[in-house]
Amino acid sequence: MITNNTDPIGLAIQTYSKFKKPFDILVHADLCEDDIIPIEVLFRTFEEMPDAEKLALSKVKGKILDVGAGAGVHSLELMDRGFSVRAIDISSGAVDFMKSQQIDAVQSSFLTFKEGKYDSILMLMNGIGVAGKLSNLKHTLDHARKLLNKGGALYCDSSDIKYLYEEEDGSYWLDLVTEYYGNFRFQMSYKQAKSEWFDWLYVDYDSLHKIATEVGFTCRKIHDDENHFLAELILN
Repeated sequence: MITNNTDPIGLAIQTYSKFKKPFDILVHADLCEDDIIPIEVLFRTFEEMPDAEKLALSKVKGKILDVGAGAGVHSLELMDRGFSVRAIDISSGAVDFMKSQQIDAVQSSFLTFKEGKYDSILMLMNGIGVAGKLSNLKHTLDHARKLLNKGGALYCDSSDIKYLYEEEDGSYWLDLVTEYYGNFRFQMSYKQAKSEWFDWLYVDYDSLHKIATEVGFTCRKIHDDENHFLAELILN
């Protein structure tokens, strides 16, 4: 059992794997109400995954990098299908758990990870949020480009959260002082463990498409569910 009080995700994963008690991970936000991540979500089966994730897993090819892998549910599914997968996560507890499941896992942030070249990169559960801010999305996608083989693809999902600012008359209230309405700051906690506050991006598809094209990707939306979408970015 880990004792790192700054690793709530790792503590939650290891506690649930041992005791199967469904305590929620708390998500505190600077711009909206607090939320929860039910710990069971991190251990979901393929059948329990949303359609966007199932589609992404059906599209990948070759050697795969699973970014922000958590408890490794996507990695395990792809390994069962015969793929070579490397998983990364900043949580030491998550990485230790994945290693116990025979997943090739490395503790690393995406932007500092430079090991190997891949045919597919997965950034699911709004994994593209690691960019932190819209102003850093180009750098994030450029880093993904450097990790991909020619013709490789990045699969990421996100949400256009403009609806949070919608007024009753259908108009939108946006803070013009803020760089971008999808820039958030979060803090996670689980039992006694609490993370530092961190930046996290929710990006609309048009912004993603524009920046991805500038970096050298062919970007298309391959799944759309109200405000949530899955994008495929193929390296030209």
